[in-house]
Amino acid sequence: MYINIKRIFDVLLAIGLLIVALPIMIIVAIVVKLGSEGPLIFKQSRPGKDGKVFNIYKFRTLIIEKERDGKVLSDEERVTTNGRILRKGSIDELPQLFNVLKNQMSFIGPRPMVLEYFKYYTDKQKKRHDVLPGISGWAQVNGRNEISIEEKINYDLYYVDNISLILDIKILFLTLYKVFARKDIAYEREGRELNELKDSFKDAK
Repeated sequence: MYINIKRIFDVLLAIGLLIVALPIMIIVAIVVKLGSEGPLIFKQSRPGKDGKVFNIYKFRTLIIEKERDGKVLSDEERVTTNGRILRKGSIDELPQLFNVLKNQMSFIGPRPMVLEYFKYYTDKQKKRHDVLPGISGWAQVNGRNEISIEEKINYDLYYVDNISLILDIKILFLTLYKVFARKDIAYEREGRELNELKDSFKDAK
């Protein structure tokens, strides 16, 4: 079954990339620590396969300060200069190689969304959690943060229903293209996406 072979590929690729990327990760760690105060690694709870919660890892790209002069700062305002560069090259995602090794994520799969979203999914939408979440996925190469939350989920459901080696290879190459072309980089979607989900949840009731 492909899903079992996929896990072997994930482990071998994660180990290989960690060996190759280790010098880069050390440099990035130094840059992040010198760039602003705060932890090196950003951790956030996300629902994974079968809805099981895990901590996703990223290099921190935001300042710790969330308010200034009584005003809540947006992600666009909080992102550091170094963090902006890391996000454009998706270098901040490198710590997720450890999520892959821990069998919490795959290289390709539905991107794990914010935990609060989960309670607003319909039963059909929850099928996106039938497989391991991915570092990149079908939704990410079809618009990423430029599409609505429902469109993202529909792309995820398509992936779950059509998972295959060919589709994974296609997503992998499209991901590499978008990373090098620096396409579809955006901020501040979580608040709007949550409101979109709440509205669709109300409409479905």
